Amino acid sequence: MSFAYTKNDMKPLSIAAIQLNLARKDNYTLLESKAREAVYRFPWLEMLVFSELAVGGAGASNATFFLSEYLDKLKELAKELDVWLIPGSFYEETEEGTFNTTPVIDNKGDLVTKCRKLYPFLPYETGVAAGNEVCVFEIPGSGKVGIHICYDLWFPETSRALALKGAEVILHPSLTDTCDRDVERAMVKATAAQQQCYYIDVNAGGEQGVGLSLIAGPDGEILHDALAGEEFMLVEVDFDRVRRCRKRGLKGLGQPIKSYRDDPKRHLSEVSDTDYLNKLGDLEVAKKEKTP
Repeated sequence: MSFAYTKNDMKPLSIAAIQLNLARKDNYTLLESKAREAVYRFPWLEMLVFSELAVGGAGASNATFFLSEYLDKLKELAKELDVWLIPGSFYEETEEGTFNTTPVIDNKGDLVTKCRKLYPFLPYETGVAAGNEVCVFEIPGSGKVGIHICYDLWFPETSRALALKGAEVILHPSLTDTCDRDVERAMVKATAAQQQCYYIDVNAGGEQGVGLSLIAGPDGEILHDALAGEEFMLVEVDFDRVRRCRKRGLKGLGQPIKSYRDDPKRHLSEVSDTDYLNKLGDLEVAKKEKTP
């Protein structure tokens, strides 16, 4: 017997967000091995998500680890395993510049879209161009998925834009090895609540990052709270639950998506104090302050 899913009865999506103990570079063999292990252990999985720059690590100058070197292999792997594959991100060299790009590959091995990081981590992630469009794609029979890449999380305008384009789950490949990880984790929960969606944050572990990945649901609840080591985070995204939350409100209360729809106040983003902003100084690495 087969079942047809309507707009009000959508098929859930089973996802594994995979936090790995990564070397600083050259991690493709590990990624492929863990993708195979995940599907072998959990044959019901439909999507695998890895951390930002998982294969090549940070730094845009080493062309050995550019997306062009791996895309065909990734497409073959997704087709073989019959899963949607979000293999973290790669630097991608184009005529417009070098971007931090996440390829989205479906279970047939086809490249569905490429998502470019909107906000490179300046002033540290130098030599990387900024994307200018939010990325949302559709899983047939299920729902819409958006992608944030690491530092994009820090800009609430980007998650609101994803939600307004219909994203019901936001995937967040991240690479954080710094002391602000606790702040990011607070943002994960807040973003899920503000946009009334699932938010799946997968950070690097090992030599690349501090781990501590996090998955939050559309009521702002924590669904998976990872430790620092290797971890397979399994979640079933219920798209009907997102739609019910957005229709009835978070815990039956606030309905921010509809409130913004009815009164977007877009003019607020056009109002700024130029003199104040200029006094903040240049966007540069912080230096020691001189004693007066």
